[in-house]
Amino acid sequence: MSKEQPDPQTVIIGIGEFLVGKLPMSSIGLGSCIGLVLHSRTGGIGGMAHVMLPDSQGREDRPGKFADTAVEILVSELSAAGCRPSQMVAKIAGGASMFKGFSGNLNIGERNTEAVLVALKGKNIEVAGKDVGGTMGRTVTYYPALGGRMVVRSADGTLKEL
Repeated sequence: MSKEQPDPQTVIIGIGEFLVGKLPMSSIGLGSCIGLVLHSRTGGIGGMAHVMLPDSQGREDRPGKFADTAVEILVSELSAAGCRPSQMVAKIAGGASMFKGFSGNLNIGERNTEAVLVALKGKNIEVAGKDVGGTMGRTVTYYPALGGRMVVRSADGTLKEL
């Protein structure tokens, strides 16, 4: 794949943030966090959340921060924009284990990945692509107007398209 050039219109989605729209979106430096994309198959629109933790435990202050509330808010915002859940597909990247020796409950990346997949399954949303796990950070860029193209750049510089 050729070298990816940043689009000057790209909106950066920070930790715990989300956005729905048609502009390119990017989450930089995902380690154990998940870059979650919900793309509508029609209309060139979608949303991205930078999920930091698996479970909100009932908190509602930053819905993009948690797997359970991020899926819910993206579905809600896309529905409000006229998209039907049956038209939505998901792509996810991140969920790395950034610290050697962390396993089980301490492996936040693995827990984030599982929580996002469970929340998507609960909404009957197909996972069209994923690049998760490992021990390397990632940066993701999503292009709603380009058919939901999602480019993942690993910390070693390799590019992957989902």
